[in-house]
Amino acid sequence: MAHRMLTSAFPFRRVGAAGLLALGATAASAQTAPTQLWMDLSTSTMTGVPEFMEGGLGGMVGGLLGGRMGGASGSQVYGHASGRFIQQGSTPSLTGAMPPTRVIDIALFNPRRPGVEAQLAIPPGMKMGEALPLVPPSPGYKDADPTGEVPDIKGRILIYWGCGETVRAGQPRVVPLSNNPQQWAPLLAGRHAPERAARVGAQHALYPNEKNTVNPGPETSLQGDLQVQGDGVPESMRFTLGERQDLMPAIRLQTQGALAQSILVSWLPVPRAHAYHLHAMGMVGQDMVLWSSAESADTGLGLFDYLTEATSARWVKDKLLLPASATQCAVPAGIFATPGQADSVAMLRMIAYGPESYLMHPARPANAKTGWQPEWSVRVRTKSQTMAVLGVDMAGMAAGGGGAEPAPSPTERAVDSVLPGAVNVLRGLFSR
Repeated sequence: MAHRMLTSAFPFRRVGAAGLLALGATAASAQTAPTQLWMDLSTSTMTGVPEFMEGGLGGMVGGLLGGRMGGASGSQVYGHASGRFIQQGSTPSLTGAMPPTRVIDIALFNPRRPGVEAQLAIPPGMKMGEALPLVPPSPGYKDADPTGEVPDIKGRILIYWGCGETVRAGQPRVVPLSNNPQQWAPLLAGRHAPERAARVGAQHALYPNEKNTVNPGPETSLQGDLQVQGDGVPESMRFTLGERQDLMPAIRLQTQGALAQSILVSWLPVPRAHAYHLHAMGMVGQDMVLWSSAESADTGLGLFDYLTEATSARWVKDKLLLPASATQCAVPAGIFATPGQADSVAMLRMIAYGPESYLMHPARPANAKTGWQPEWSVRVRTKSQTMAVLGVDMAGMAAGGGGAEPAPSPTERAVDSVLPGAVNVLRGLFSR
């Protein structure tokens, strides 16, 4: 009787020898798998807009892109750094359309206690307290493909490429549109940054979270000693970050020229950047116009993410990206100018790819065997990016506050009425 009671209460006894071996192997695997920490660092600015105003004026543009916007002191959610579509409850949102100025996304996978809260002790230079809580995501949180209704798309997509004052022979590449993105989206396919972000779920612990959503400030520095602490986390999980793993400086960008002319885009060299890429989009009548700094007919839509130095070196050689020595690029004249309309605008994005570091303990030996694996690993990725509205005096708009709110200028009306058309087409592209 006692034997029957025990067997009934503990049905795992019935799995047999093979099942017990499998269970044992799974448990052993969890005990030996490394604890992994991902840290994605991003610096984002709106050219011509002071940082303290980016949550307002920059939010206008971020709102057009369907994103969420936070200023230097605002709050954020996990996913801003990589511009991921994050499912929060029943509605997916593009978190990275216009992220806060500085973002630190942290994801911890602790195989011994998956989905259990932990904390990251941080150096004083971060000025964000003594430790950051790492908290499992709320129910309903998941990486999500963007979804939504495909807009009534008319017109065409016109694709231009290459730095230069004039449109090159053989351009633009014309892609006719229809209401079925499956017909035209493949025609826009280009190279994409390899997906290497943590695919987070209930087994992870994240920062930011509901306990702490504080953004890094202008004086934040990650340089110093850090330690992951928590139930099941290896006691040895201490590491030191240096300048290579710190937040990147902001891109200092200038633009010269009206949309009917060639626009010269210039910038100061960004410390630690190993390559650059620029992309612009706007509406000309019912047509959406895309331009990229690549020397080939690549839309550049898939390049605004983290890249390793090895990947960027190959793509610089292929002239898909600009080298770290580049300091300027001209947008061809007239590609964003709407005939007979003086209020045309175009949105420019630029990214500076920063270093990526991979730390592990114990360090990989020179003669490592096939079965070797560390107790823990840390990957730190960095980038800096900026946005600018071509054909709009953003600095003048930022300086025009105070007093009664003036009537919208023709340029401001253009930002509100022209760009959403381009955004709708992009939503159609990325919603499938």
